Amino acid sequence: MKTTTRLIAAAALAACSIGAHAQKGETVKIAWIDPLSGLMAPVGSNQLKSFQFFAEKFSKTNPAGVKFEVIGIDNKLSPAESLNALKAAMDQGVRYITQGNGSSVAGALIEAVNKHNERNPGKEILFLNHSAVDPDFTNSKCSYWHFRFDADTSMKIEAMTTFMKDDKDIKKVYLFNQNYSHGHQVVKFAKENIARKMPGVQIVGEDLHPLAQVRDFSPYIAKIKASGADTVITGNWGSDLALLVKAANEGGYNGKFYTYYTGVTGTPTALGQGGAGRVYQIAYGHYNMGGQMDKWSAEFKQKFNDDFYTHSVVRIYQALGDAMAKAKSTDPVKVAAALSGLKFATHNGDVEIRKADHQLQQPLYMTVWQKADKKFPYSPENTGMTLAPVKEFPSYVSSTPTSCQMKRPG
Repeated sequence: MKTTTRLIAAAALAACSIGAHAQKGETVKIAWIDPLSGLMAPVGSNQLKSFQFFAEKFSKTNPAGVKFEVIGIDNKLSPAESLNALKAAMDQGVRYITQGNGSSVAGALIEAVNKHNERNPGKEILFLNHSAVDPDFTNSKCSYWHFRFDADTSMKIEAMTTFMKDDKDIKKVYLFNQNYSHGHQVVKFAKENIARKMPGVQIVGEDLHPLAQVRDFSPYIAKIKASGADTVITGNWGSDLALLVKAANEGGYNGKFYTYYTGVTGTPTALGQGGAGRVYQIAYGHYNMGGQMDKWSAEFKQKFNDDFYTHSVVRIYQALGDAMAKAKSTDPVKVAAALSGLKFATHNGDVEIRKADHQLQQPLYMTVWQKADKKFPYSPENTGMTLAPVKEFPSYVSSTPTSCQMKRPG
């Protein structure tokens, strides 16, 4: 795995006036708006620690010379609570926000940021999306003030089905997802891609269930088994994936799972030794990246007894560092202009924030759940298992078109 010699970083942030220049030692702030309570709290807690951990790292190395801190605000996975959190952050002078858990939340924040920036010139805010993957955010709902550092669902399903089409054992697929915009998009793009690439494969069932409310997935597993499905595609995350795979193990379902978030808090433990060779993850990173990322992951685990998996955190700081240095400013308007179209080096090669829609173009990886070994040693949640890479999809393979008609300032 290519390891860059230039891992820079940057400060996300705030409380700066129009035309302010990034000064060495200047403290700037980023508001993190995600769940710290409810069933998805373990995921949010992990990600807040990730942002704070790398805030310390990149404060020492970013080329703009700024220092920054992260303000964590619990949004309870609620769009309404998130809008309250946004207002609270703005009242503190924060001009950079990040969020990623729940596309319903991200959609509300994009709209609110657009309205705020239109009505309050000189007090603009940037939204740095670390994990919300609804493709609409870089298509019909694209915004100049929104930058996505995860790969969207169209990109992930493109890579996933490109991998699946070569598996001749896949005959019957079940689509199982959360009942909100993200889950709907997984279903939409899965159907389109299967029809185009795998015309002989039958979709034998689909379910949409309430987000972060189901505690017992055994009835759903019974339905999946009864359908005869040999493969499940799911965009579930957090407790909704951990409890699903737990129910599959307990219910004796032996089919394959193609997922987005197997490596995320709770799911490795739920899988345990089960699912080896049958559970796959498509993502923009994994636990065995090598080089600097492995060193950071080991340090994170030692410090928090937890696993680092939200690699977009690193890329957010890298991009901000480059953009602020380029703009010679921490003013969000100038930083946005520098971010739009920015190319920068990362732990797995050069990436680009596509100017047309502000979607990061980056490689994707298919990994499979298996026993950890000398080649792939990292064991999430001390399970003795790992996600081992089986296929890399370069940026040009995973990239998908955009219909974005971006309205730019001026």
